[in-house]
Amino acid sequence: MEAQTLVALPVVLALELSGGDVPARRTLTRDEAAELAALVAADLHTLVPQVDEARLAVAGALFDAVELLRPGFPVWATLDELARRVPRGHVENVVAFGTHEGRMPAQPLEPEAAFADGPMRLLPISLLAPESIAESLAEKLEVELVGRGEAGARTADWFMRTLGIRLEHARYLSRNDLLALTCVQYEHVNLAPLWTLLEAALLTPYRDESTLSARGLALRYHDGKVEAQSPSAWLRAQSGDPNQRAHDFAGAVFELRQYAALLDAHHLPLKLADGEPAAGFLLETFGGTDAGYDAPALYAHEAPGLGVVAVTLAQRGEGGRARVLAHGYPLHPKALGPLVAQLSDRYGISPDLHALGRILLDANGELGAPADALH
Repeated sequence: MEAQTLVALPVVLALELSGGDVPARRTLTRDEAAELAALVAADLHTLVPQVDEARLAVAGALFDAVELLRPGFPVWATLDELARRVPRGHVENVVAFGTHEGRMPAQPLEPEAAFADGPMRLLPISLLAPESIAESLAEKLEVELVGRGEAGARTADWFMRTLGIRLEHARYLSRNDLLALTCVQYEHVNLAPLWTLLEAALLTPYRDESTLSARGLALRYHDGKVEAQSPSAWLRAQSGDPNQRAHDFAGAVFELRQYAALLDAHHLPLKLADGEPAAGFLLETFGGTDAGYDAPALYAHEAPGLGVVAVTLAQRGEGGRARVLAHGYPLHPKALGPLVAQLSDRYGISPDLHALGRILLDANGELGAPADALH
C-alpha cells in the first residue's frame, strides 16, 4: 500500500451538544484517541465497507468549523502528514493522534480556546485511500454519510462518558457536507457574500472573486487576501439626507467589523483595496502635511452602540477649512489605541483624540473634521 499514491479523503465527526453543555476539555489522550478510532472504524465500516482498504486517521481534538475551514485546510493537512509517516500495519491500519503530556503532536491539531464554546464540536478524520479506489470511495462516502451518517450508539456513549457531555446528535460528514452546512449558516445570518469570498479562498485560491456586502460595500478575494472598499469611498457614492447617510455609514462599518471578525477566525487577512495592511484596523492615507495649515489633529467619529467607528486625521486652514490626511477604522475596541498610536507616530503629533460625539460629514457629505477648534 505504501508504494501506491495515497489520496486523502477528509471526513469529520460532528457532535451537536445539548443546550449549554461544554466538553470538559478540547483534546483526548493518546489512549483515548486510540479507543475512539476503533469505534470510528467500526462505524465507517458499517456505512461503507470499502473504508477498510484505506488508512483511517483520527485526530483526538474537538474544533469549531472556523478552525477547520481555513485556507489550505491546515488541520487535515497536518493529520494527513502525520498519518502517512506511520508504518503500514500499525494498529490494523487505523492510526490515532492524541495528547502526550498535555500536548498534541503538532500545533495545528491544538484547538483554540477562543472557539471552544460553540454548540457543535468537530473531530477531524482522514481516509488515506490508494489512488485506484479513491474516486469510488469518495463518491460512496458523499452518498452514505449525508444519507445515514449517524454515529453508532457506542461511539456517542463513549463521548458522553469520556467528556461528561450530553449529545443531541453525533454524525459523520464529508468535508463537502461541512462546507455546505457552514454556507447555510452564514446565509441564514445575512452573510452570504462573506461565504462567497471564503469559498474562493478554500476551494479556488488561485482565482479572484468579487462580491457586494448586504449594504453594498465592494469586496474582493485576491491573492490570499480579502480587499474591502474603503468606507469613506462607499460613503462618497451615497446620496440623500446627511443624517441618514451618517446612520448608513455606521451600519456599513458595523458590517465590515462582522466580516473582519469572521475572516480573522478563518485566517483570511482583510485589507482596504487601496489601503495599508494593519492588524486590527484599516487605514487609508491621502498625502503628507501642508505647512500652510495648522498642525494635524485626530478626531473620533462615534455612533451609538458602536463607539468610535472612524478616526480622521486632519489639518485646519484659513477659515476653518479642513484638509483630511487619513481615515482609520478600528475593527474591534482594542484596536483603537494602536490605530491612534500609529497615526501619532507617523505624523509626529499628540495622540490626543478629539471626540466628536457623532459622525461628522463635510459640506460634500463626506467624512470630515470640524471647522472650529475643539477644547
